[in-house]
Amino acid sequence: MYYPSKIEIEKKLEDIPNQILLEQKYTYKDDAAKIFPEYSEMVLHGKGKIENYSIYPGIDLSFFCLLTDRAVLQHDAIDSVIEINYCRQGRIGWEMKDKRVLYLGPGDFSIHTLSLCSDSAISLPLGYYEGIVVCIDTQILKLEQPEALYGTPITGDFLYQKFCANGDLSIFPGSEHTNTLFNGLFDLPESLRLAYFKLKVQELLLYLYSLSPSTKGNPTQYQADQIHTIKLIHNELVDNLDKRITIDELAKKYLMNSSTLKSVFKAVYGSSIAAHTKEHRMEKAAVLLRESEKSISQIAKMVGYESQSKFTIAFQDFFGVLPKEYRKAHVAISKKSVLNQVNNATEK
Repeated sequence: MYYPSKIEIEKKLEDIPNQILLEQKYTYKDDAAKIFPEYSEMVLHGKGKIENYSIYPGIDLSFFCLLTDRAVLQHDAIDSVIEINYCRQGRIGWEMKDKRVLYLGPGDFSIHTLSLCSDSAISLPLGYYEGIVVCIDTQILKLEQPEALYGTPITGDFLYQKFCANGDLSIFPGSEHTNTLFNGLFDLPESLRLAYFKLKVQELLLYLYSLSPSTKGNPTQYQADQIHTIKLIHNELVDNLDKRITIDELAKKYLMNSSTLKSVFKAVYGSSIAAHTKEHRMEKAAVLLRESEKSISQIAKMVGYESQSKFTIAFQDFFGVLPKEYRKAHVAISKKSVLNQVNNATEK
């Protein structure tokens, strides 16, 4: 069943102009429930929003919502500050200073210092992303623990040595527990945010203390030129959805072993070539059904299906409705929207 993650992101960012990254910094005055935002804007290829909250001395919590395929967010290379990234929706990647390549998909989280990613450009292969960043200054945490953690071994030195010593980079796949932990930070009423944020950050620190190194994954060791080639292959597939291009044809054209091609593609885009291409086919078909008067058989051929019946089965499997039902529903919505606009204009 199709899960419209990108549509959710578009809805959340509909009031932000293109090419703008809106950053909102929230500070709590005397730990009162009311938060006071400060705003700044940065240029972005696409658009997005960052909400940053100072939770404890030396601990910040940031929410990222981005609709773009790449971004560059500058920060200092500070080895004593640990960054924890959690991917809620979409996919995000970095090429670190030491050439290790890191990609996170929904539910995954990573831990590394700011010194590793200070010069890296962020890649968003699916064109959208929603996630959380927790930044912990280990020097401050060493001197000033959250009150509930007084007397525990959870210190800045402990976190640094466990996860980041010697330039280490840790990746962990999502689990039911971590998804519940991180997702509990979203969509909270303003009056409860500070209390929840403090509790969840403490819970995260307790979880990291008990986390077994055996659950850790390894950053992918693909070369930068391989990643570049995979992105070229992706663009060719998306630009030619009416054609059926085989993996062997791509491997021959781009001089890459077919098994390497498949593994690197999945590392970057999070799914197989067939599944990812099918998603683009279905999304294009949906746009054509909504915005054109082409027949279903014509649309089927435009997205790579010679048989209308096979296209219909694929579309229903993806969206949960038949193509003709999808078109009928969206035509009705469109007519209602136009009628509302006319009525509003008449009233004025």
